[in-house]
Amino acid sequence: MKFSWSRIGATAILGLFVAASAGCTLVNKIRAKNELNETAKAYKDGRFEEAEQHARRALFLDPNNPTAPIFIARVIHQQYRPGVDTPDNIQRAKDAIDAYQRVLQNNPTPQTAEEAYKAISVLYAAIKDDQDLRAWITKRATDSSQPSEKRAEAYAILAGKDWDCSYKVTELPDVKITSTEGGKASVTYKKPKEQKDFDNIQKCVVRGLEEADTAIKYDPNSESAWSYKTNLLLEAAKQAEMDGKADQKSTYEKQAKVAGDRAAQLSEERRKKEEAAEAAAGTPTP
Repeated sequence: MKFSWSRIGATAILGLFVAASAGCTLVNKIRAKNELNETAKAYKDGRFEEAEQHARRALFLDPNNPTAPIFIARVIHQQYRPGVDTPDNIQRAKDAIDAYQRVLQNNPTPQTAEEAYKAISVLYAAIKDDQDLRAWITKRATDSSQPSEKRAEAYAILAGKDWDCSYKVTELPDVKITSTEGGKASVTYKKPKEQKDFDNIQKCVVRGLEEADTAIKYDPNSESAWSYKTNLLLEAAKQAEMDGKADQKSTYEKQAKVAGDRAAQLSEERRKKEEAAEAAAGTPTP
């Protein structure tokens, strides 16, 4: 069989292109690694804008680099200043959220995925974006691919937010009335002036109790779920008092006592485990 020189030449040229491409890819990977080293140095020194530039350069050189995206998200996050509500600063938080979202889209390791998830939660809370925060946590709570413990944790957080919705109202000075008679303090709860405010906190408690019970379903030993269930039942008791329903108030208080006892039991078990772990490690317990 005879081969034409043109065919042999084309094959050789193609081989050269493949080799050159492989060599270029290898060089870029090395350069990207160097850029990430520079990112780490700048990050450590607090030069976050410079660190971001190095991290973006690393991603440009090696688009499949698994480390560059989380480095970019971290350095953007560090440039956000908590408590500063200027448009530029809030936009920085949103940029960090977007960067963490891109991390989650690229099949990260479980540890990196958890870091990104929690960072997004913290940033939504920091910029007071309660709607997106609830949607973000609900997404994990309803995600059947997540472990039961993580779903329980998400539902417990949602329950805590609904408890806070009611507590902020029931502890207002014109709602929580404290009086002292015979040296003893007594507290009574009155309905908020606006009926819509009362209706809203009732909805929060109903939803919160459902979330706490769902958390307990996924993790019966969730201390935070039992604690929030206790507090939500106490809010329900306050609301029953506001509505003149003494029997319901008593029922809720009894249920809160049962839930509180369970939360206390779990807290004690956790404390003992921590002490045992510290003793095993030779760390003195304070």
